[in-house]
Amino acid sequence: MVLQHLDAAIGLVLTWDMFFVMLSCAVFGLFVGAVPGLSATMATAMLVPLTFFMDPVPAIAAIVTTAAMAIFASDIPAALIRIPGTAASAAYVDDLNALTRAGKVGRALGISVTASAIGGVFGSLVLMFAAPQLALVSLNFTSFEYFWLALLGLSAAVMLGSSSLLKSLVALGLGLMIASVGMDTTSGLPRFTFGLTSLLDGVAFVPALIGMFAIPELIRTFVHRDTLPPVAPIGNPFALFRGLGGVLWRRKWNLARSSTIGTTIGILPGAGSDIAAWISYAVSKRFSKAPEDYGSGSEEGLVDACAANNSALSGAYVPALVFGIPGDSITAIVIGVLYIKGLNPGPMVFLTNADTITAIFLVFLLANLMIVPLGLLAIALAAQVLRVPKKALAPLILAFCIVGSYAINASASGIVIMVVLGLLAYVMEENGFPVAPTILGIVMGLLVERNLVTSLIKSDGAALGFVERPIAAGLAVLVAVVWTVPVWLWWRGRRSGMGKVRA
Repeated sequence: MVLQHLDAAIGLVLTWDMFFVMLSCAVFGLFVGAVPGLSATMATAMLVPLTFFMDPVPAIAAIVTTAAMAIFASDIPAALIRIPGTAASAAYVDDLNALTRAGKVGRALGISVTASAIGGVFGSLVLMFAAPQLALVSLNFTSFEYFWLALLGLSAAVMLGSSSLLKSLVALGLGLMIASVGMDTTSGLPRFTFGLTSLLDGVAFVPALIGMFAIPELIRTFVHRDTLPPVAPIGNPFALFRGLGGVLWRRKWNLARSSTIGTTIGILPGAGSDIAAWISYAVSKRFSKAPEDYGSGSEEGLVDACAANNSALSGAYVPALVFGIPGDSITAIVIGVLYIKGLNPGPMVFLTNADTITAIFLVFLLANLMIVPLGLLAIALAAQVLRVPKKALAPLILAFCIVGSYAINASASGIVIMVVLGLLAYVMEENGFPVAPTILGIVMGLLVERNLVTSLIKSDGAALGFVERPIAAGLAVLVAVVWTVPVWLWWRGRRSGMGKVRA
């Protein structure tokens, strides 16, 4: 279908109006994404009123381009000041920041932007040529499959922790406890809110994310200012990206694997890029020849997570366009714009508006390709921030954090959450407990609980119902392997160590 309507679609896309819209929205997305606390969802929502005055293709192009740029740009503060903009970028924030400290900010963010673009293009091509067929597969997923998929994402904590397995599990449990705050998903009763109405909706994720990564860095800036290693000098700005091509070529199979994982997970409604990035990063670490580098500057882990992140974003548009089922908050906005423009999502839209849908597919490709030149330019400009002493930047960073935390719900509770969880994260890191599993628990907790309760209701409490369906059984086996293999390896290592002591 795509090839038949390609000529007409090109005519709709390659116009000066489209160029102006996409370029303007790209710059806007880069700006919003680079400010800690401002999200891609917020940026796209702000554009919706403007789309009322646009034709369908430019309207969708504005949303898609802004989202793609904002999601990449959230990696810039992650690299420079260790503040991830999304739950997906939290998976590899330590690697980004470690490479920056080693004087490789251009290489780190260069990997991020190019791997993101490659993953996005891969997902867009899948969207173009296989959307209806792949969407039918996603419809076979019920709460049983989503429970195992969410548990698989949660199991990434077993492989993510750079410290002991026990400390990683404790950190994960802490994240699950935080995720349980708010209204019970089944009974509607409040849990652990202590009578505070601001906690009825749960612990707001963005303030939690900002607090747990930004506040510890700010505290260390002043508490450990004499012992913190200085950031390596930037050097020649034109040499920022030296060696980038070689890294990507050596990791070409990682790119292919992670793009496939990301697209597959993105196609599943409600799964999203967060699960894709965490799972891909964990898989990458499991099969890596140097797993000890993960969390301390692994280029391999960075390639995998970034490619999966953006390919999942493209994959999320498959159920959105074919069945009108949003994969995440951004695709929900896109669906709303499509309805406004009279392009009701569903199988018939591919027949009745084939030229327009094909043009929208091309927009996905162009938006991901634009990430590379504009992203590299943004990186070269942002890298100069490292020339400013961190103590001078700290008040500005704190101001951005406060604004970002407050802006989520226009409530001071966001600032309180940021400070409290920030202090908690500082204490955890000072005692060797990793923060990443806690963030993972906050992200995945409600998803696991909701699908677990729904599945128990469906099966009338019978455990067998969780493995009766073939896909659910396969995912259950995969989860069992992920949890048992590390324990078995630990037990074997301990046993062999005891044997050597006896000998």
